[in-house]
Amino acid sequence: MANMRNDKNPMPEQEANVRNKNFEEVALGYTEEMALDEAARCLNCKNRPCVSGCPVNVKIPDFIAKVVEKDYEGAYEVITSTNSLPAVCGRVCPQENQCESKCVRGIKGEPVGIGRLERFVADWHNTNKADEKIDPVPSNGHKVAIVGGGPAGLTAAGDLVNKGYDVTVFESLHKVGGVLVYGIPQFRLPKEIVQVEVDKLEAKGVKFITDAIIGKAITIDELMDEEGFEAVFVGSGAGLPMFMGIPGENFVGVVSANEYLTRINLMKAYRDDYDTPIARPARVAIVGAGNVAMDASRCAKRMGAEVDLFYRRSVEEVPARKEEFEHAQEEGVNFNFLCNPIEILGDEDGNVCGIKCIRMELGEPDASGRRKPVKVEGSEFVTDVDYVIMSLGTKVNTLVRTTTPGIDPTEKGGIAINDDTGMTSRPGVFAGGDAVTGAATVIKAMGAGKVAAAGIDEYIQNK
Repeated sequence: MANMRNDKNPMPEQEANVRNKNFEEVALGYTEEMALDEAARCLNCKNRPCVSGCPVNVKIPDFIAKVVEKDYEGAYEVITSTNSLPAVCGRVCPQENQCESKCVRGIKGEPVGIGRLERFVADWHNTNKADEKIDPVPSNGHKVAIVGGGPAGLTAAGDLVNKGYDVTVFESLHKVGGVLVYGIPQFRLPKEIVQVEVDKLEAKGVKFITDAIIGKAITIDELMDEEGFEAVFVGSGAGLPMFMGIPGENFVGVVSANEYLTRINLMKAYRDDYDTPIARPARVAIVGAGNVAMDASRCAKRMGAEVDLFYRRSVEEVPARKEEFEHAQEEGVNFNFLCNPIEILGDEDGNVCGIKCIRMELGEPDASGRRKPVKVEGSEFVTDVDYVIMSLGTKVNTLVRTTTPGIDPTEKGGIAINDDTGMTSRPGVFAGGDAVTGAATVIKAMGAGKVAAAGIDEYIQNK
């Protein structure tokens, strides 16, 4: 009998004024009782609309049915038949815009908590099957290189190693995981969880080479012509930060959100036992209102700063996930809507001492369909801050594309591909994720990795 209650089980969380002083995980996860109650809300629809909303096509009703039966390992096997990073996706996927947005239960109430159930299943497996031995997959004799150890690269590596390919992942940083380790804070995605997933891939036979910048240390041509790789997948992400181009951006104390979060997350600046260089300002300005801006503002709050966030549109246009925005509000971030920075102020020593903004109002819709912010003349004001974090989005690093002959660019500078196979205009070279689309979600990058893995398999088997 289905549980016809309209509201989903709330996620247990740390209390806001406690968690904004630590980097421990905010969401605590469902208990078994909560998971069983939530799973019973699923109607197991025949047409499965939720599956169509998932970029990696997780068989959602099937895994939830296993939860109802208390067969949690069976549920894990269903999820991992299409998704190699369930503990990650259960935490950071925007389910409200994907699988849960298609849920029939959402028509008259709240959708089933699909992401929360996925996290429960993955955490149950990682706790109860931690000592499970993973045997290497027998080789099929073919070699594939993966450029980038982020969500797209890890997904492609997982799908390919499961088919017997000899897979080597080349990662430019000293730690594998991409945005999962340098961008998303510990309190949203513990790095130990990412490492568990990487360890599983390594146990199956995937090789990881870190501190390897493809395009500088070695080119794709050399990987294919000299190292014997029959295909290459480029999942190098979009890590170049963007700035506003306003006066004062060269003052000491102006950084990109990418740099700030990398120091916090990958270099563990928040821990006393790490000697990571990082400023500890008293008052921080965050510019932007996407998910990265929420992460940066919540990190700065935990590092002891008073945090002001400036966004040129209204609260209704905030692009961040609703959950992340609400968490930032609860944790004490000060939001300044309809405000746009026009200058960063510095003292005589060249250090940030303030940010000058102008108030905005919303005019007619622009090309994106959102109402365009328009300056309110004469409304300038100054806020005293000693640190400014720019969170305006990122763009694709063109290094791999420009050092590999025969790869066509997209209009925005990414790598152009065949959407059905993931192959570029260069035979044998595939790409996916942010390196193609620009900054997007973790799960969309994973979906691109799956498409490319299938394309690589078809290409090599038919070559």
